[in-house]
Amino acid sequence: MDILLVDGYNMIGAWPQLQKLKNVDFAGARSLLIEKMAEYQAYTGWKVIIVFDAYKVPGGIKITSRHFVDVIYTKENETADERIEKMAVALNDVRTQIHVATSDATEQWTIFGKGALRKSARELLIELENIEKNISDKLEQERFANHRGKISLSRDVAETFEKWRRGRQ
Repeated sequence: MDILLVDGYNMIGAWPQLQKLKNVDFAGARSLLIEKMAEYQAYTGWKVIIVFDAYKVPGGIKITSRHFVDVIYTKENETADERIEKMAVALNDVRTQIHVATSDATEQWTIFGKGALRKSARELLIELENIEKNISDKLEQERFANHRGKISLSRDVAETFEKWRRGRQ
């Protein structure tokens, strides 16, 4: 089993789409990250756990689940890096490979020393974009396959007919 631990605010600070969104809707940026990680989880089959810093927020650790992705807000006086390190050790065993998504170089070395593999924010974004493109391509193929008539047509001819049907030339 593969588990991906994601430093949530690190991704929000590194991904251009989330960077822009956080400036106008910080909670929306968190939600969008969770949705994208749910897609990642569904496509890869990996368990995804997103950890958000609640370092200066009073209270204990808060764990929720959205779209089947575990979301953890650290306890007071605990950073996301500290929680990720603890989880990397606790979850790592013979049957489980831990991957950590963060662009924090110090954190990457620390978790690597604990037996986890690292993914930078950029690597995860590229992987996610490829997954989204693959999903889109599959949906397009399904749509095309489901709309074919009883007469076998080449893809080019079928697309031309579809344009004509929609009034486009």
